[in-house]
Amino acid sequence: MILKPLLRFLDRLEETMIATLMGVATLVVFVAVVHRYASGVSWLQPYTDMVDLYWAQELCIYLFVWMAKFGAAYGVRTGIHVGVDVVIRRLDAPWHGRLIVFGLLAGALFTGIVGVLGANFVWRIGHTAQVSNDLEVPMWLVYLAVPCGSWLMSFRFLQVCVCFVRTGELPVHDHGHVAGIEPMSAS
Repeated sequence: MILKPLLRFLDRLEETMIATLMGVATLVVFVAVVHRYASGVSWLQPYTDMVDLYWAQELCIYLFVWMAKFGAAYGVRTGIHVGVDVVIRRLDAPWHGRLIVFGLLAGALFTGIVGVLGANFVWRIGHTAQVSNDLEVPMWLVYLAVPCGSWLMSFRFLQVCVCFVRTGELPVHDHGHVAGIEPMSAS
């Protein structure tokens, strides 16, 4: 079936984008901070004056916006997205399952609508000459994070819903688990 390799590719793309955006943002912040402190050192000042990093803060903001939108979709897929289910867990089995499906479908509908509204906004702003203050990139490119991230999140809600209907299980994130480290056995 072609769907499984496509889903695996989407999973890896999502994870790679989040990690890359986070890594680039961290690197930019690090370089900007070192540059700021180095500019206060008299013998380094001629070198730091040659490089101006006024754009670093704006770039980091945009990187974190994109990361947050894709991170929310990742959170839905892996079960780490915020959910209030205290009352739902206390309900009997038929109502429990129905409310979970309703919640997942409501999440998919809401994020899908946000994606459509975001795409409409991106379309309208794409026909203007508006650019960002420091980087001077077209603002439609910055705002494209909203429809892309929202539609991916909507897809992830639907993916989790289909899995729940088929298996009765939701993705669960073990907060004590660290990838690559096996838990010690109690002996």
